[in-house]
Amino acid sequence: VQLQASGGGLVQAGGSLSLSCAASENRYSLPVMGWFRQAPGKEREFVAAIRWRDGSSAYSDSVKGRFTISRDDAKNTMYLQMNFVKPEDTAVYYCSASSCADWTSRGIRSNYDYWGQGTLVTVSS
Repeated sequence: VQLQASGGGLVQAGGSLSLSCAASENRYSLPVMGWFRQAPGKEREFVAAIRWRDGSSAYSDSVKGRFTISRDDAKNTMYLQMNFVKPEDTAVYYCSASSCADWTSRGIRSNYDYWGQGTLVTVSS
């Protein structure tokens, strides 16, 4: 399984940015996908997850109401729309995929089997 993340860059606080993650497998192999991020000197943390079959989504408290996760079945691609970004959103963002359909573990890093290479998002104040 390969995950290709793209879309990172520099954005001003209050602005918007969209990330994409193209998967080499379809939703039947990867029932849950998610985004994590890692800021300098910090642990990798959960951002958002989506269940492929019905589009159910979940967010961390820090991004809820500002970020939106979505997917395109035809393209096997997941997206993260980031609005009203803040300097504290600065991090390397990783897309991830789980071969397990356990939605209750969506926020747990170890639940994810596959990881993309990461894309850097920098928010200037």
